[in-house]
Amino acid sequence: MSPKTTLCLWFNGTALEAATFYAATFPDSAVGRVMHAPGDYPAGQQGDVLTVEFTVLGIPCLGLNGGPAFTHSEAFSFQIATDDQAETDRLWNAIVGNGGQESACGWCKDRWGLSWQITPRVLTQAINDPDRAAAKRAFEAMMGMRKIDVAAIEAAWRG
Repeated sequence: MSPKTTLCLWFNGTALEAATFYAATFPDSAVGRVMHAPGDYPAGQQGDVLTVEFTVLGIPCLGLNGGPAFTHSEAFSFQIATDDQAETDRLWNAIVGNGGQESACGWCKDRWGLSWQITPRVLTQAINDPDRAAAKRAFEAMMGMRKIDVAAIEAAWRG
């Protein structure tokens, strides 16, 4: 039985490539059914990949090869809570090292334009500390980072 809610992500002919990368990079991720065009159509030919069902970290998604009309923006992102620096580095380096690009404060963008927030759990804990001075120190440390440095966040949080 298919899920009731699925994120539909628009691609310009690269949905299968993206889904395959996500499945290889993120735990609890897989490529599912691939639907091919049953006949020729104005923007393509019989056999072209139209849609790809896949999951990213257990989230059901549908990659739609809709063409160049729409592109991804930072208005939508996947936020991933990481447990330590090793997991943060692995995910960040996989995304950026596969044609992606770095941004600020733990954000990066993959080669298909999807945005990812690689957010160590310690960062979330630190900036939500009831000790507002400690939270502010951690927040200010984060503001100067691209990939989050867990040790630097912990040091700022402690003061």
